[in-house]
Amino acid sequence: MLYKTPTYYEFKVERDDERCIRCQVCVRQCSYNSTFYNAEEDRIFNIDANCVGCHRCDTYCPTDCITIKRVGENFKENANWNSWAIRNVNKQANTGGILLTGMGSDRPHRIYWDHIFVDASQVTNPSIDPLREPMELKTYLGRKPDSIEIEDTKKGITLKTKLAPQIELNIPIMFSAMSYGAINYNVCEALAMAAEKMGTYYNTGEGGLHKNLYKYGKNTIVQVASGRFGVHLDYLGVSAAVEIKIGQGAKPGIGGHLPGEKVTEEVSKTRMIPVGSDALSPAPHHDIYSIEDLRQLIYALKEATNYEKPISVKIAAVHNAAAIASGIVRAGADIVALDGIRGSTGAAPVMIRDSVGIPTELALAQVDQRLRDEGIRNWASIVVAGGIRNSADVVKAIALGADAVYIATSALVAIGCTVCQKCYLGKCAWGITTNDPYLARRQNPELAAEKLVNLLTAWSREIKEMLGGMGLNAIESLRGNRERLRGMGLTDRELKILGLKHAGEGM
Repeated sequence: MLYKTPTYYEFKVERDDERCIRCQVCVRQCSYNSTFYNAEEDRIFNIDANCVGCHRCDTYCPTDCITIKRVGENFKENANWNSWAIRNVNKQANTGGILLTGMGSDRPHRIYWDHIFVDASQVTNPSIDPLREPMELKTYLGRKPDSIEIEDTKKGITLKTKLAPQIELNIPIMFSAMSYGAINYNVCEALAMAAEKMGTYYNTGEGGLHKNLYKYGKNTIVQVASGRFGVHLDYLGVSAAVEIKIGQGAKPGIGGHLPGEKVTEEVSKTRMIPVGSDALSPAPHHDIYSIEDLRQLIYALKEATNYEKPISVKIAAVHNAAAIASGIVRAGADIVALDGIRGSTGAAPVMIRDSVGIPTELALAQVDQRLRDEGIRNWASIVVAGGIRNSADVVKAIALGADAVYIATSALVAIGCTVCQKCYLGKCAWGITTNDPYLARRQNPELAAEKLVNLLTAWSREIKEMLGGMGLNAIESLRGNRERLRGMGLTDRELKILGLKHAGEGM
């Protein structure tokens, strides 16, 4: 008798057959082949093993006859060997392969944002009404001078100090790196359109920039990653800023992988690789093995862009991020981008995504403090990413020391993503992380851009309300102002690392 390891399914599709009208909408909407129609029996059946829990079918069902349920609860209760652990062992026993996933870590790591509270003004420091008084969310990213000189002439006051290249943000929120190929052209265009409309920036990721999107160059941050996909002089020249990607929060210390089935003809042209070939980014940059090597690349990119664009360096949040950031700043970077363990990705090994790196909040506080202690905080801006879910997270990040934040998952959720974590399969039923033309058409760039604009507009209004509540009229006044924060439910050690007092403590 041949032994077969049992297969445990994660989701079960339940259908009310009396309510089902056999319209086959669910069959057409499912891109994972978990639903099919049997004409002879005039019935719709499900293959539960194929269901990923994206909820496309039940969302579009006109009679609400479909319910998606998790199956894991059927396992015997065990705190150590829960359904997640059992299912993972089962998969690897069947395949012998590495477990892959998309999006950010779904493990129950402590979310420090939820243990941090914002101060409010009362009597001695009156609050500000943003509906009736000026409120400034504009910020600039790039190296700031130690001091400035001005000259008062008949024509008015002029600035004598020469400033390093800066990028101007109307709001302290940008769209994080998501590469063309990992997401499709329609989504890339939507991000670009929204960034232009809101006066902010989107990041190309390591997939290059499609020629049709060059018109959005003034709102584009281009990335130079270890694979150098799509990197050439025009690509660098059209951008507003250049980012060197050393690492990312979802997979610190390893390279990237875009499966060959997602490399279409247009993707291949942009990335400059053959159609259908896997795009494998090496773990290290093979020309960077020290801070001195990084310095050479930073200045090579500055030379290539005529010293007109700020250069950013993106690293994953790890235990020695503060020391690394100090070296990066001293190497000439204008911006340090810091990506925490809850940062998302199109494809990553499950165990690395969930077990490597540290939360954004802890790394941010340490990086900001290290640069302040060394007297070089004004040499570079700090941008953080990885798990920014709402406007309150933005406010807390800036008070902890960030100049601005990157968002990615929030942006994708805004246009329909249900975080089913199957991005790497290239079959996204919501038309986001797929290059299948039929599925990609589910994202209309104009409509998606409108949702993204609405999201940023709503967050901007909430940020103004929170600033007003703190008695502040400019986002710049909040940066690194940890006295306006308090922690609760945290250990003394955690509070010390974050640089916060406990809730209830006064000034």
